[in-house]
Amino acid sequence: MPRFLKLTASGLLMVSLCMVGPAIADRDDDEVRQLRQLRNAGQIVSLETILAQHRRRYPSGQLLEAKLEFEQGRYVYELKLLGNDGVVREFEYDARTGELWRIKQK
Repeated sequence: MPRFLKLTASGLLMVSLCMVGPAIADRDDDEVRQLRQLRNAGQIVSLETILAQHRRRYPSGQLLEAKLEFEQGRYVYELKLLGNDGVVREFEYDARTGELWRIKQK
């Protein structure tokens, strides 16, 4: 089963400032430390970087949810956005490279 870090809009600002921290639910302290170490070691990019990159490419839409999942042996950021057209889309980014992996339409 994939492991994930779920961020709500209210928690997103805090997380974007420091990537991960003790205030985040769904992670125990060891996992938070591990994610911070991955980011500090340059093995994953920050959520702030992913969001900025996403907004340059897709400037419109409302962020509903952001997750950092570990699946198939790698970390993936999943951004769920509500488009101006009323359609919810999930954008998945490789957490190591920051590259867009796929887009799912709900």
